[in-house]
Amino acid sequence: MSGLKNKLVKVAEEIDFSGVAYVEEDQESFFFQNGYANKQDKLAFDKHTRFGIASGAKIFTAVAIAKLVEQGRLDFQSKLTDCLSIAFPFFHQDVTIHDLLTHTSGIPDYFDEEEMDDFEELWQTLPMYRVRSGADFLPLFQDKKMMFPPGERFHYNNAAFIVLGLVVEELAGEPFAAFVQKHIFDPAEMTEAGYFAFDKLPGNTAIGYIKDEDEYRSNIYALPVRGGADGGVYVSASDMTRFWDALTQHKLLNAELTEELLKPHVKVDEETSYGYGIWIKKDAGKIKKYYVVGFDPGVSFHAAYYPESKRKVVVPSNHGAGPYYMVQAIEE
Repeated sequence: MSGLKNKLVKVAEEIDFSGVAYVEEDQESFFFQNGYANKQDKLAFDKHTRFGIASGAKIFTAVAIAKLVEQGRLDFQSKLTDCLSIAFPFFHQDVTIHDLLTHTSGIPDYFDEEEMDDFEELWQTLPMYRVRSGADFLPLFQDKKMMFPPGERFHYNNAAFIVLGLVVEELAGEPFAAFVQKHIFDPAEMTEAGYFAFDKLPGNTAIGYIKDEDEYRSNIYALPVRGGADGGVYVSASDMTRFWDALTQHKLLNAELTEELLKPHVKVDEETSYGYGIWIKKDAGKIKKYYVVGFDPGVSFHAAYYPESKRKVVVPSNHGAGPYYMVQAIEE
């Protein structure tokens, strides 16, 4: 990994990167940090600093659903109407768990990334300080009509994962965050991870920053108070490498269900497919990379696992962009 630091210093300067890059491969590790976890107090990052990871958390929801399948409480082809008692008057009766996991359900989204680009607009009708659970999102999409019939096509959908989180709560009989803690964070030894509330953040947590012209402001009024099944969990770089290890070594799910989670279920473009809660990059027909990404105001994240080399790369940031270019530099 020699020479990597100089390359990342250059890229970080060009893109105003704030965050860390952490790489593990063949018992070796590499750590790079740039910027501050707290700009006012000039607090530096370390590999244990917690970052919000936005939609990077969807993989945990997918694993939680797969754990319910392993426990025999549902099947990937189970219909939503058979798993959840909440009424969705305009949802198609044939929407399945598989459809929700692969963004092919066609249900209405509360934040359609193809039509909206300002996440903060959401809180004009529903104050962000009142959003602390999956059920709190329901007024934003519960009574809307379907976008298209289930299974017709891929269309990235945040609300689908909110619904999956509600399924976990109903079938497991406990809060979504508690189920994830018990079945993912604890067995993976992700000691810094958690669904922390903005008003109760633990120590060594990076503050997210939004740039307005030449000044940065905190993202505390831009996101729900507490993250959930569609995103918003906090993890450290070292946590995420432990997650990749636990997943690929079958500490979270049996081999059959792990394979199902990581299977390319729907083609997104020529090189990219989507599994259950995870992106998959192919090259010449072979799987080159599994990865998760997340973007929110003041948050950006990219974490990847490369099956051939077993390399793990984690790049969280407390700015709204940057990890893509850092990962690109590491891959080169």
